[in-house]
Amino acid sequence: MAAGKEIRGKIKSVENTKKITKAMEMVAASKMRKAQERMRHARPYSDKIRNIAANLGKANPEYVHPFMKVNDAKATGFIVVTTDKGLCGGMNTNVLRAVTTKLKEAQAAGMTAQAVAIGNKGLGFLNRIGAQVVSHATQLGDTPHLDKLIGPVKVLLDAYAEGKVNAVYLSYTRFINTMKQEPVIEQLLPLKQENIKADEGARSWDYIYEPDAQVVIDDVLLRYVEALIYQAVAENMASEQSARMVAMKSATDNAGNVIAELKLVYNKTRQAAITKELSEIVAGAAAV
Repeated sequence: MAAGKEIRGKIKSVENTKKITKAMEMVAASKMRKAQERMRHARPYSDKIRNIAANLGKANPEYVHPFMKVNDAKATGFIVVTTDKGLCGGMNTNVLRAVTTKLKEAQAAGMTAQAVAIGNKGLGFLNRIGAQVVSHATQLGDTPHLDKLIGPVKVLLDAYAEGKVNAVYLSYTRFINTMKQEPVIEQLLPLKQENIKADEGARSWDYIYEPDAQVVIDDVLLRYVEALIYQAVAENMASEQSARMVAMKSATDNAGNVIAELKLVYNKTRQAAITKELSEIVAGAAAV
């Protein structure tokens, strides 16, 4: 029964793995609800500051913020938002594949690339392909904090304001629902008028600026970009927990199937061994 003992060992090993994946599924489900709630709470602020930025842009056409100017630099910036941990299905693979395609397009156009990595998986990928990583933010935990994101991202924002970068793209995984998340690459800079628009049919408001319009617009547009980045990180974290929950549920189900197959093989092996022993006993008795 050496084969049977080996199969029993495999069954025990898969059962232990199943317990781990089941526990990870439950933890991810708990974190997913909190991440979704945080993401939805961040959306009203993003929408409101988007409308304010639109009204400010229309009310002061004589002042053009550096984020709205088009640069002729030979470098393109990328902000790559991924997870710090794995075991979340193909979520990181999908967004990094989209980033790779965009990088190839930039290289084909004769552009160099500068990247800011948010998350360990993106940082490791960018280092492996030899991309120029100007800054990074990792180990964000389960709750994103804007003060940890501002510093690394500001490197690219300052480079664009100085004319060293011709565009900045933000890549992350957008949360659709628990079963679906999609990779997104959107242009962050230069800000386009169609990307900063108020609600349809809403009136454009003018404001009284204190101390002056330039200071207010500079500050609001910076907050607008920061809000977009925070929202992207919040969406990515909600997608991460949803993808991990689905992946761990699938792993748990697969472990159950493997256990059932191994038990069937074990029973067949055991039955074959018993049949062989009975045959030997009968043959011995007949010989006597």
